[in-house]
Amino acid sequence: MLTERQLFLFKLLVNDYIRFAEPIGSRAISKRDDVQYSSATIRNELADMEELGYLEKPHSSSGRVPSEKGYRFYVDHLLSPVMLSHQEMVNIKRAFHDQYYELEKLIQETADILSDFTHYTSIVLGPELLETKLKHIQIIRLSEDVAVLIIITNTGHVENRTVTLPKGIKAEEVEKLVNIINIRLKGTPLYKVTSAIDRELKAVLRQNLSHHKQVIKMLNVALEYHPFDQIYFGGKTNILSQPEFKDINKVLPLLNVLESKEIVHDLLKPVDNKPGIQIRIGQENHLNEIKDCSVITASYSIGDEHIGTVAVIGPTRMTYPKVITLLDVVSKSLSKSLTLRYQGYS
Repeated sequence: MLTERQLFLFKLLVNDYIRFAEPIGSRAISKRDDVQYSSATIRNELADMEELGYLEKPHSSSGRVPSEKGYRFYVDHLLSPVMLSHQEMVNIKRAFHDQYYELEKLIQETADILSDFTHYTSIVLGPELLETKLKHIQIIRLSEDVAVLIIITNTGHVENRTVTLPKGIKAEEVEKLVNIINIRLKGTPLYKVTSAIDRELKAVLRQNLSHHKQVIKMLNVALEYHPFDQIYFGGKTNILSQPEFKDINKVLPLLNVLESKEIVHDLLKPVDNKPGIQIRIGQENHLNEIKDCSVITASYSIGDEHIGTVAVIGPTRMTYPKVITLLDVVSKSLSKSLTLRYQGYS
């Protein structure tokens, strides 16, 4: 554990490095009005913190920068909350009080607000299927235990999913299952279908099907909501303005990652489906192309139901307090706006 003096100096160094993007030396710290220690004392403390793994010394530099371990310690233990400016709060409130006719405009506005205020790249995993509802399904049996489940929506979209049928289920039971779903769940938004099955169909299926438990399990897999069909970006090229990414060999792999919907979706997926703010620093993202980046995410919801994610991607030298506050405010504002918009939908 760091001493009180080391904590003080470490926090100063991290904050200055985030601000100036230059390695920080003991002499620069000693010149600050709020520092009472000599340059030699500071140099010794920084050397000790480097030995502990919290700081590192870039090649050919006399100063030090936080290590990945150092950033994690800073985020977990030393962050001081920041208040948004009055104008920032006014702008956010205005944006989410506007009555957008199209859902896409509201989601894109969310991404734009985050990128404008942070100067990093923002991403919103959009709930494209919020306004897409189940019209009906069909199940076409291919063999004794394999079938194709066909989903038809109110927009005319058709999607086929291969399913494994419960062993021994009869044709008349499959037909009965299709009829129950088409009668009971018609008009249900696609993102609500699996929760509606658990909430509304369990008792009915138990009464009508001998394999009801296996059928429910099959339906929950086959009708799972996939939210990565729409991804909205704000400030996609903002990352290029960061000193860390002046090297084209660093930035190209990152830009390639941002072009892949599935990679972006997996990258922003909440750990253990936990709600709230989540921070992944450098190699915690388990993706070599963004090992020099931090990803901060927050979930948004309709009522109590999580339906998407907002995120900011920037260098590990990120202004964490500001980004965390913005994500918290913006994700809650988006949740409130969507809840009001979709209240009463079924």
